[in-house]
Amino acid sequence: MNSPVDPTSTPAWAELENLHRSLDVDFRKWFAEEPNRAQQFTLRAGDLTVDLSRNYLNQQVRDTLVSLAAQVDLAGRRDAMFRGDRINTTEDRSVLHVALRLPKGAELDVDGVNVVDQVHEVLDREISFAEAVRSGERGGVTGKPITTVVNIGIGGSDLGPVMVYEALKPYKHDRIECRFISNIDPADMYEKTHDLDAETTLFIVASKTFTTLETMTNARMAKNWLINSLQSSGAIDGTADSRARAIKRHFVAVSTNAEKVSEFGIDHANMFGFWDWVGGRYSVDSAVGLSALIAIGPDNWQDFLEGFLAIDKHFMITPIAENVPALMGLLNVFYSNFYNAQSHVVLPYSQYLHRFPAYLQQLTMESNGKSTRWDTSPVTTETGEIFWGEPGTNGQHAFYQLLHQGTRVIPADFIGFARPAHALTEAGADVHDLFMSNFFAQTQALAFGKTADEVRAEGTPEPLVPARVFSGNRPTTSILAPELSPRILGELIALYEHITFTEGAVWGIDSFDQWGVELGKTLAKNIAPLLTAGDEALMSQDSSTMSLIRAYKAMRAGNR
Repeated sequence: MNSPVDPTSTPAWAELENLHRSLDVDFRKWFAEEPNRAQQFTLRAGDLTVDLSRNYLNQQVRDTLVSLAAQVDLAGRRDAMFRGDRINTTEDRSVLHVALRLPKGAELDVDGVNVVDQVHEVLDREISFAEAVRSGERGGVTGKPITTVVNIGIGGSDLGPVMVYEALKPYKHDRIECRFISNIDPADMYEKTHDLDAETTLFIVASKTFTTLETMTNARMAKNWLINSLQSSGAIDGTADSRARAIKRHFVAVSTNAEKVSEFGIDHANMFGFWDWVGGRYSVDSAVGLSALIAIGPDNWQDFLEGFLAIDKHFMITPIAENVPALMGLLNVFYSNFYNAQSHVVLPYSQYLHRFPAYLQQLTMESNGKSTRWDTSPVTTETGEIFWGEPGTNGQHAFYQLLHQGTRVIPADFIGFARPAHALTEAGADVHDLFMSNFFAQTQALAFGKTADEVRAEGTPEPLVPARVFSGNRPTTSILAPELSPRILGELIALYEHITFTEGAVWGIDSFDQWGVELGKTLAKNIAPLLTAGDEALMSQDSSTMSLIRAYKAMRAGNR
């Protein structure tokens, strides 16, 4: 195992420290003195126009970030990933989500196997299944067409599919609705099933191992709901054969564990696999996205995959100085490690992207929230960013106060679209233009602020002037695209995948394992029996856990 380069030992890191100390960030001055600044720092990646000009960036900073990328061998790490090398060192796995969008006929050999052939074998089966569901040919046990697809999964098996489905609702089949069950909280199961017609409901159980506690608990509850509902309506009788037929018609699996899938009662023909070289948070364009594929259809799904591929190619072949995901990732490192920026806000000006920040939370924080490097040695820098966000303009009336006048540096990504899915007017005015005027105004305000003299010129009483000053110089990146289409959504996801990769490569961490999620799950399995056991069983717990469980049991019994 090769040890990563310690970024703090590189000449570029020392130069960034000097630049951080000497850089006088003044966007008003910079834009006045550099008439071509916006043009100089606006780049294209696929269909995305990305304006980096309102970042803490000048030619010297960019050159030094590019040098840092070279000195930690970002390109070598990138090439190793695309080659199929086992860069997930703690699990000894390749990292090949990029193979999921390679076209049929491409070659990517890993251990003597062309994984692209494997990808397309599964994809072809997914497409055939999706077409049968969409046409009504593949209905439920009584022959009625499927009208509701319920995806049962958690983590990457939920966050990706629900985000894509919500983002691409204008492209979905008119008859088919998708719902998503992830939380083991029984309220989630109840709310997503209580008003459904079992005869027209299809469940997709997404779990690579088919042993995930939350997913399999919910899957068993869904199976009981289905059987009870069908028996109550007279759609099936109570025989074992009728129940087995119902399960085969109303359940499919996204998994690699054929034995467990068979034990559950799902037909092997309705099991769609994926591979250990696809991490959950990188898997939405695999069979994990089957629910979204059914909703938007194969042609739109192909456009979605082509969007990923466009950014993959850009990341692979574009020089780092013009490479959008690489530069955005390097800037994030600059903010995190030199400006102590602990969080990063993503602000999509599209209501259809309301789940995109939550999706990015898992992608970025599960990937880069690490305290050891890929050789298991301690990290030498702060790592990871807290990703968060909301759609505009909702966020403007919630937390933009912190962005504009707070004391923290919070880099912000604004994502906007020129053409809306629904062009509406109000009193003759184009509402989308009104919406996007906020996109442009907010980035302008964050960059240039409002001086005390400008506040006074508005007639503000002197005692109130300080409260109405906006310091400006708040870093933002503006991402503009023609429309929120399947292709462009694929481009956006791939953009942030490679931003995340870039940060991890600089920090020297394995961005593709997630050992930090394991301990809590193990402890939960140990604690679950204690919630119904006698008080003596609690004695093995710490005093806080013991006290909380006692309080919970009293409340559950109605004694408090």
